[in-house]
Amino acid sequence: MASHHVITIQPQFSSPPQASEWQTGLLDCCSDCGVCICGTFCFICLGCQVAGDMDEFCLCGSSVAMRTLYRTRYNISGSILTDYLSILCCPCCSLCQLKRDINKRKELGIFW
Repeated sequence: MASHHVITIQPQFSSPPQASEWQTGLLDCCSDCGVCICGTFCFICLGCQVAGDMDEFCLCGSSVAMRTLYRTRYNISGSILTDYLSILCCPCCSLCQLKRDINKRKELGIFW
């Protein structure tokens, strides 16, 4: 008994997703003073908040891996090297930027 399959949807080629940028700059601490104060005085707490937002292990929030995961998830331009250098040069600013970006994307309804 032969079955007849009718193809109703053809595979389509799609363009690659558009590269995006960070919602705020690395040194835009004044754009969200609450995040900046938390990052300055309780760096570990802010790292745990970021990790919690991303459903990851608490102590990974301030790592290169977390920043790279986030950047690739939202197709933000950059590289592992730029992630590493931003964390190496200013870990507080880097973590604050990540948390500000999460907050902005939540406000816009595009955080997943």
